[in-house]
Amino acid sequence: MYSAINLIREADVEGRFHLIYSNANPHAAAARVAHEFHEEPSGLDKDAYIDWCLDFCRTQRVDIFVPGKASTALAGLHARFAALGTRVLSAAAQDALELIHDKARFYAAADVPGAPVAQFRPFETLAQFDAGHAELRPRHAQLCVKPSNSVFGLGFAILDEKRSSAALLIAGAEYHIGLDDFRRGIGELGEFRTMLLMEYLDGHEYSVDCVGDAGRLVCAIARKKPMKAGQGQLIDMRADILDATARLTRTHKLNGVFNVQFREGAGELRLLEINPRMSGGIGMACVAGPNLPWIALKGFADGFDQVAVPAVRNGIRVAELSAATELT
Repeated sequence: MYSAINLIREADVEGRFHLIYSNANPHAAAARVAHEFHEEPSGLDKDAYIDWCLDFCRTQRVDIFVPGKASTALAGLHARFAALGTRVLSAAAQDALELIHDKARFYAAADVPGAPVAQFRPFETLAQFDAGHAELRPRHAQLCVKPSNSVFGLGFAILDEKRSSAALLIAGAEYHIGLDDFRRGIGELGEFRTMLLMEYLDGHEYSVDCVGDAGRLVCAIARKKPMKAGQGQLIDMRADILDATARLTRTHKLNGVFNVQFREGAGELRLLEINPRMSGGIGMACVAGPNLPWIALKGFADGFDQVAVPAVRNGIRVAELSAATELT
């Protein structure tokens, strides 16, 4: 959000938009660049938080509300906000967001010929894991696990069949877990939230930052991530990635700023996920030309026929630099 608000303010040379940012964290970085910051109450359940959002939009006379927290539930409440004079910019309809966030359902429904999902099996017990492992392991050299519902890669791990989790920890092997330790642990849990056992994709990852207009892909910028850190990211506008992204945008009627992740495995492009929100690397994407947060906001406010979309500078290498500062 820090990058997004900065980008909007840079583009808004006429000063048309007054940007209000709210967060339960009073030290959130984006509070430094918004025109106004309001601290949200902590500890509210979903219904109470929605009531707070409605009251905030009414008292602050908000014209456009871009939800972060509780965005899936808020996507189903556009009419309640419209009655207050507030338009809600959601990444998709509520049912589409529920599908996207449930990777087991999303993968089962995905139809992207140019970038099929990796082979997977959902499991909620040790017996289901063992059955999936017996089926997938003969087909793939390495498998991984991740939660069906998660963000930021939380819960992802590559299954190591030779080393224990302690040995992996001491070796500094990130995102790895010993197979025997994992089986023993889930056996002790009994039943648990839905997890996915998947073929591990060992190729390059692509992060595609996008703007959609209710199912039409307005702009997309694809970033190829390096296999080793410190090399920046390459803007790589592959036709197959753009085609797959446009197909997903149509299928799920994606809107506003969102992100699509792909990864290569065995020389083939595979779909990883849709993130119905801005990605952490959106600032890097915008170095390539199009100011995605500005395009999305102005297009939503005025219509996309009123927004110029610059050409993407394909092939450039980008990186994000950080600077220390005092928080107040």
